[in-house]
Amino acid sequence: MDDNRGQTRITLGSRTITNDSAPYVIAEIGVNHGGSLELAKRLIDLAKEGGADAAKFQTYKADTLASKHSPAYWDLTKEPTTSQHQLFQKYDSFGPEEYRALAKHCEEAGIDFVSTPFDKGAVELPEPLMPFFKIASADLTNTPLLRQVAAAGKPVVLSTGASTADEVKTAVKTLNDAGCKSLSLLHCVLNYPTPDENAHLGAITLLRKDYPDLVIGYSDHTVPDSAMTALTTAYLLGARVIEKHFTHDKTLTGNDHYHAMDVDDLRTFIAAVKKIDLMIGSPDGTSFLSSEEVARLNARRSIVLDESVAAGEVLAESKLTYKRPGTGVSPVHWDSVIGRKVVRDLDRDHVLQWDDLES
Repeated sequence: MDDNRGQTRITLGSRTITNDSAPYVIAEIGVNHGGSLELAKRLIDLAKEGGADAAKFQTYKADTLASKHSPAYWDLTKEPTTSQHQLFQKYDSFGPEEYRALAKHCEEAGIDFVSTPFDKGAVELPEPLMPFFKIASADLTNTPLLRQVAAAGKPVVLSTGASTADEVKTAVKTLNDAGCKSLSLLHCVLNYPTPDENAHLGAITLLRKDYPDLVIGYSDHTVPDSAMTALTTAYLLGARVIEKHFTHDKTLTGNDHYHAMDVDDLRTFIAAVKKIDLMIGSPDGTSFLSSEEVARLNARRSIVLDESVAAGEVLAESKLTYKRPGTGVSPVHWDSVIGRKVVRDLDRDHVLQWDDLES
C-alpha cells in the first residue's frame, strides 16, 4: 500500500493514480441492478466494455440505514418513493453469496470490484473482496464508520457532498488518526439530479489547493450530455478519480437511472480524455516540434533584395525587403546586414544568403 502523505498519489486496484495519470473511472452501478444478480453482472460487463476501472455497488440493509420516518430528498418526479426506508428496502436483498459472485465476475472481466458500505456489517462483508473503500458523502461525518473503514488498512476514496470545509478537514483527520494512509477526496454535490448551475466544479480546484498531497476527484450527479461535459471539465480541472452512476438504460424511471451514464456515455468520456491527453502532449517548452520544421523553412521570412545590386555594392536598407521562404538570412539579422558589401551581382528578389556578403 502506498503511503499517500507527502505524495500526490494513490493506488487503487492495479493502478497508481497521480496528477499526471489518466483518470481512474468508477462506474457506480449502485443498486441499478434492481436486485437482479444477472443484471448486475451484465452491468459489470458493460462498465468494462466502456472503459471503466471499477464497478461499484452499495452494501446496506434498509433497517440499519434509515428509520422508517426518513423522508425523500431526491426529485420525486424521477423517483416517486417518498420514504428513504421504503426505497432502500427495495434493493437490499444482496448478501454474502451475491457479493462474492459479483467480485468473482469482476475478476473474470478484468475490472475492480468495490461496494460502498453504509454500516458496520457492510464494512465487514465486502472488505476481503475489495482493493479499496469508497465512502459516500452522507457518511463524511459518521465518525465510527470512518474509523472502522480506516482500520481495515486499505486506501479510501471519500466523497465530500453537502459538507463544509471544516467537516472535510475533520473527516480527513479522523481517517488519518484511525490508520488511513492513502486517501482521495472527491468533489460532489448531493442534488439528485444536480442542475448544471449547481455542479460547482470549481470546488475541484479548491480541494487541490487545500489538499495538495491528495489525489482529488469528482463524483457526478448531473444529467449527462452528449459530450460528457461535466466529467471532461472535471478532468481538465485536475480530477483524477471520476465516479458516476451507471445504467444499462437511462430511460428507466426511479432510483439512479435518470442521472446515470450508460456504456456509450462512458466510451465518449474515455475517448475525450484520450484526445485531451493527446492534444496536451508533453511539451518541454524549449523547442518547436519536428513537424513544424517545414513551416519554419517556408512560412518564415528571409531578407530579400528589393532591387538588383552589383558586386561590391553596399546594402542600404532601401534595397532590402523581407519575404518567404525562410531559407535565407533571417530578418532577425536585419541590422547586421545593412552596410555590408555583396561579393557578386545579385538580381532583384534574390533570397539573400550569408555567402553573398563579405565577411
